Amino acid sequence: MLKFLLMTLFMIPLVLFKKSWHITQISVYLGGFLFMVVGSLPGVLALSSYSFGCDVVSYGLILLSYWICGLMLTASLGVYKDNYSSQFFMFLVLFLLLMLILTFSTTSILFFYIYFEASLIPTLFLILGWGYQPERVQAGTYLLFYTLLASLPLLVGIFVFYEDLNTLFVFSLSDWRQLSVSLVLYLVMVMAFLVKMPMFLVHLWLPKAHVEAPVSGSMILAGVLLKLGGYGLFRVLGCVAVKNLYCSYLWVSISLVGGVLVSFICLRQSDLKSLVAYSSVAHMGLVLGGLMTMNYWGMCGAYMMMIAHGLCSSGLFSLTNMTYERFGSRSLLINKGLINLMPSMSLWWFLLSAANMAAPPTLNLLGELSLLNSLVAWSWITMTALMLVSFFSAAYTLYLYSFSQHGKLNLSGYASIGGSAREYMVLVLHWLPLNLLILKSEPGLIWL
Repeated sequence: MLKFLLMTLFMIPLVLFKKSWHITQISVYLGGFLFMVVGSLPGVLALSSYSFGCDVVSYGLILLSYWICGLMLTASLGVYKDNYSSQFFMFLVLFLLLMLILTFSTTSILFFYIYFEASLIPTLFLILGWGYQPERVQAGTYLLFYTLLASLPLLVGIFVFYEDLNTLFVFSLSDWRQLSVSLVLYLVMVMAFLVKMPMFLVHLWLPKAHVEAPVSGSMILAGVLLKLGGYGLFRVLGCVAVKNLYCSYLWVSISLVGGVLVSFICLRQSDLKSLVAYSSVAHMGLVLGGLMTMNYWGMCGAYMMMIAHGLCSSGLFSLTNMTYERFGSRSLLINKGLINLMPSMSLWWFLLSAANMAAPPTLNLLGELSLLNSLVAWSWITMTALMLVSFFSAAYTLYLYSFSQHGKLNLSGYASIGGSAREYMVLVLHWLPLNLLILKSEPGLIWL
C-alpha cells in the first residue's frame, strides 16, 4: 500500500511546473490503473504494509477516489484555460486524493479519524476559492461546523476504546462487542458518520455545499466524501453491534421516511444542481438503511450502492456544469429544449438519468435490489417507504430529464455549441464503469 501512497505524494511536486496540468491528470489516471492491476492479482499481499492495509471495501473506494480525482481535473479545464490559480487547484486535488487514500487504507482508528477530518480542508478551499456565488462562505461554514461538531466527540470515543482495549487496530474493535457499550458512547461513535452520510435531519449542509461548489467540488463531494460516512460505519458497527440492535429501528425509519420526504423536495426544485444534490440524500438514505439492518445483503448492497452512486451522481454534476458553462444558469426555466441544441449530449443525459433511477444494466440496480432485500427481510413495514422511494426516485429523475431536454428552446442557447471531445470523455468514463462493473459483481457481493 505504501508504494501507492508515495506515488501520490510524489505527484504533488508536479504542480510547481507551469504547464503540468495534463501530466498531473495522466499520472492520477495511471495511479488508478496501477492500483486496479495490483489489487486484482490473486493472492498478492502487496496491499498490506506496517500500518496500512486494504480489504475489498477500501479497495473499491480507493479506486473510486483515483477515478473521480482524475475526472475532476478533466472536467475543470476552465480553471487551467483561464489560469484561475490552476497550480493551487491541482495541489488541492492531489492533497485531497492523498488524504482519501490514507483514510481508506489506514488500519488505526485514530489515524482514520485524523485523515477523515483532514479531507475537509481541501474541500473547503475548493468551495471557497472556485465556487460561483457569494453564499459559498455560508456553505463552507455549514460544511465545516456540521461535520466538525459531530466528529469531535468521536475522538473522545476513540480514546475510551483505547483505554479498555489497549489497541486502536480497526479489525480488533469487534472484540469490544462483549463489553457493555453505553448509549452515549454508541451515539458518539455513530453520529459523526451519520452527519457525513448525510442522514436526513442532519443533511442541510450537503445541498448548500453542492450548489455553491465548483464542478470539481461537487464531483468529489458526491463521488467520494459522502462515502466516508458509510465506510466509517462499516468499520465501527462491529464494536457497537449489540447496542445497534436496539437503536437500528430509529436510524432505518429516519432514513427511509427522510428518503420519501427528500424525493418530494426534489420534485419541486428548479435548480439542476440542487435537484441532483437532494437525490444524493435520498440514495444515501437507502444505503444507511441497509447498513443499519446489519445483515449480509444490507452490507453488500450498501457497498455496491456507494460505488454506483459515486459514479452516477458525479456524472450528473459534470453534465449540469456543461449546460451551466453554455447558458450561465442552472435554472430549469432557462435550460429547456436542450435536445434541439445538443442531441448527442441529450443521450448522455438520458443514460445517466436512467442510471440514477436504477435501470438495468447499471450497478445502481444491483445495489438497490440488495438493499430492498435486506430491508424487507429486516421488517415488512419498510415495504411502504421503499415503494415510495423507488417510485419517486424515478419520478424526479424523469422530471429532471424531461424538463431540461424538452420544451420551448431558450433563444440565448443558439450562441452555444455542442459538446467537446473532452466533455464526452468525462461522461464516458463515468458511465462505462457504472455499466461494466455489473458484469463482474462478485467482489461486491461475496466479500464478507
